Amino acid sequence: MSAKRTLHEDWTVTGDPGAPVAVTATPAAVPGEVVADLLAAGLISDPYTDGAERDLAWVGRSDWTYRTSFDHQGDWDGIDLVFDGLDTVARVSLNGTVLGETANMHRRYRFDTRDAIRQGANELEVHFTAPYTYAEAQRDRLGDRPNAYPEPGNFIRKAACDFGWDWGPNLAGAGIWRPVRLECWDTARIEEVVPRVSLEDGIGVVELEVRLKRAAETGVVLECAIGRNSASGDGHFVAEANVQVPAGSDTATVRLEVDAPERWRPHGYGRRTLYEATVAVVAGDEVLDSWERRIGFRTVELDTEPDADGRPYRLKVNGEPVWIKGVNWIPDEAMSGRIDPARIERRLRQAVAAGVNYIRVWGGGVYESEAFYRICDGLGLLVGQDFAFACAAYPEEAPFWSEVEAEARDNLARLAPHPSLVTWTGNNENLWGWHDWNWQDRLGDRTWGAGYYHDLLPKLVAEVDGTRPYWPGSPYSGTRELHPNEQAHGTVHIWDVWNELDYTHYRDWKPRFVAEFGYQAPPTWATVRRMVTDDPLTADSAAMLWHQKAQNGQAKLQRGLDAHLPPVRDFDDWLYYTQVNQARAIRLGLERFRSLQPYCTGAIVWQLNDCWPVTSWAAIDGEERLKPLWYALRDAFAERLVTFQPHGDGLNMVVVNDAAEAWNGVIGFWKCNPEGRIIGRALVQLEIDARDTAVLELEPGAIPKDGEFLVTGREDFPRAAWFTKEDKDMDWPKARCTTEVAVAEGGVAVTVHAESVLRDLCLFADRLDPDALVDKALITLLPGEHATFTVTSDAIAASPELRQALTAKPVLRAVND
Repeated sequence: MSAKRTLHEDWTVTGDPGAPVAVTATPAAVPGEVVADLLAAGLISDPYTDGAERDLAWVGRSDWTYRTSFDHQGDWDGIDLVFDGLDTVARVSLNGTVLGETANMHRRYRFDTRDAIRQGANELEVHFTAPYTYAEAQRDRLGDRPNAYPEPGNFIRKAACDFGWDWGPNLAGAGIWRPVRLECWDTARIEEVVPRVSLEDGIGVVELEVRLKRAAETGVVLECAIGRNSASGDGHFVAEANVQVPAGSDTATVRLEVDAPERWRPHGYGRRTLYEATVAVVAGDEVLDSWERRIGFRTVELDTEPDADGRPYRLKVNGEPVWIKGVNWIPDEAMSGRIDPARIERRLRQAVAAGVNYIRVWGGGVYESEAFYRICDGLGLLVGQDFAFACAAYPEEAPFWSEVEAEARDNLARLAPHPSLVTWTGNNENLWGWHDWNWQDRLGDRTWGAGYYHDLLPKLVAEVDGTRPYWPGSPYSGTRELHPNEQAHGTVHIWDVWNELDYTHYRDWKPRFVAEFGYQAPPTWATVRRMVTDDPLTADSAAMLWHQKAQNGQAKLQRGLDAHLPPVRDFDDWLYYTQVNQARAIRLGLERFRSLQPYCTGAIVWQLNDCWPVTSWAAIDGEERLKPLWYALRDAFAERLVTFQPHGDGLNMVVVNDAAEAWNGVIGFWKCNPEGRIIGRALVQLEIDARDTAVLELEPGAIPKDGEFLVTGREDFPRAAWFTKEDKDMDWPKARCTTEVAVAEGGVAVTVHAESVLRDLCLFADRLDPDALVDKALITLLPGEHATFTVTSDAIAASPELRQALTAKPVLRAVND
């Protein structure tokens, strides 16, 4: 038998005596980290507000000691202290006896306590060495290596973004960041179970690799089973097997077969059927230990065989190609203790609501939690997990090689049950960095990580997992002989547009698969007011600039405004216009890439989420609010998409049907003058197969001339438009409309009747209630049309003054207002 109890209560944290802030036996949260503890104790200012982050550099250069006490009773063969995550360089002591030391945030740790634990009260201490102290010492020992940022994060196995990024703060602290527990057991316990799930000629095969830890030379039995999923099953097992593990043996492989299992399918491709896999260790009539996880039967293939055009990167699930509608994922909070399963589920449901079917877990963060993957399993979100390397050269010498091997083995085993996990990738941008970022001369003959990406990691993926494809890097062209960001081969990152060019240059690219591309904008109004107290508030006020981490970020935003939109008159204009520009840039890029399918097989937007309030590439800001980009993603990722695409001197209408059913119908589109008067009409009869694309070349007479524009009707797909001039040059009439406001269940309905063209109409209800939600944004209306915005907000519904404010600037905006 066994007993497991969490040790999350009554922790304190103490800092260095010479630190700028005296921290003595301050209450601490576990799981959590030290910055949040200091903030909760009132010892520091909120690092998310104004420039307070800059005053916390000392935290990452200080040692920290966490302590708690717990009571223990009873005699057991084994008594283990188990940490699911220690951040990062720690010494663990129990009653003054050192149990062990750690130097890797990305691993789980187990310590045998039998020589140190006492009956009754026990004192547990975890001492953390400052991450900068450790990393800088390793850098000095091994020699410096290139990093995209002037930080030593590549010399410690800690999330790279903890040391700051071009969207994130530097809060490189310490803490017990994942659960800790005491596990007591007799005779034998389960050390690890790795389920390898496959399909063989319609038979579901689950091969369970089981490792045991023994305290007695006693034979045990493994009772293994696969149970029906809760949605359709009756609780009966669909496969069972009992295996005798004789004394002296610590491993066993158990094969179970399920006849014609229901498959797990991605979002948009059918049901997400899950089964329960269980393993029990039994001696006589006693269950000594047990393990259970949800699994799913599905196949995954990555087609990268060269073709006449280069090398594709095509993901197939259950034999069917899936066009990847993806977003990049970073840690959802800079203070990790604030991330709970409910928050993760909110974020992932927001992704699904935007039409996303794929999450790339970026390599500068962490290997995501069980909760993250469990939720993705249930939602049908495909996940690509990077190994934890990003934008830097990493040493391969001791102790790093063995640490990387241990963390890879641990996470490959931990995440193996999850059907949502479909690919492993070796790193983020390090292969690209070696080619293009002036690394080679600076490195000389020093290691930089190639041995991990090309040798160690693919070997471990095959050995530990064996069911999922591996790709050496993002970007990567499939062979070391090619430049890693060659657009005709494999995966690419597109950053020349944001860094150097106008966003219309996305149309210059013809990629096989886009793993990163993005465009910035500030967060929502309510989040801006949370992050800065500047008065007056301007785009270049001090705190706004502190919350812009990208190199020349404000200048790049201004370049985009100058190219497309009318002159900015005040901060309200700047906020609205930059958000509109971000949304337009990403929608233009996504429509370009979707119009290239099946040549192009997917696009992953940088990025879904933020970890604090900041001007960034995110669609959902650090306070969990939807930016206009989120609504643009929902349109651009819609199952049925119509887009106008330039082709030579002409114009094509590209119609994409990503639905499981054929699309048979009629599309109407109109040619209009700047006043919105219709000066030409056309109808197109459609017959498009499921998961197919049609390209229609427009007749010369249907193509708008200078100052005119095209729009489709408002049908069961997002409205498509083509403008011959930028808004700054378009002879738009001043926006005119009438409005109606009505209290509805849970909020307010705001109906806008257009009397002129209304370009990219948005309603920013968060200006009136920070918790308000709006169901749509970026709506272009012609004269005589109307749109109804549903605002979910009890506060606005209850206030006549707030309801009236919904219909005026700066809440209700159009580009031509």
